[in-house]
Amino acid sequence: MKLLKFIAAGIIFGIIMAKSEAISWYRIQEMFRFQSFHMYGIIGTAVILGAIGVALIKKFKLRDIDGVPIEIHPKEKSVIRYLAGGTIFGLGWALTGSCPGPLFVNFGYGYPVFLLVIIFAVIGTYIYGAMSDKLPH
Repeated sequence: MKLLKFIAAGIIFGIIMAKSEAISWYRIQEMFRFQSFHMYGIIGTAVILGAIGVALIKKFKLRDIDGVPIEIHPKEKSVIRYLAGGTIFGLGWALTGSCPGPLFVNFGYGYPVFLLVIIFAVIGTYIYGAMSDKLPH
């Protein structure tokens, strides 16, 4: 029963992604061609809400589901890590027409080809985990 609220949150997230057209390949293409503000508005809203969420976590010293205090450690500043990671992420996003969150929404929405993208996203995550000690962090 503990996980029920997370399943509900995932379903709500999927509905919002579908209804806002954030899973639309055409909307993503418009964004990469600088033809529409739609996706930039969605991403900007997510960044602002994320910043507010992190600030609230820090201010109220919130705990996770197991009661452990949530600690947010500052990241090391490095130009290479952000350029390389952003480039790989952006290329994957442009090639597939979807970032990681909407992959599952697209699959659930009835686009079975996204199962292949999900499989390779998991493989890529595994490769990153295996090589993470050798990468510039």
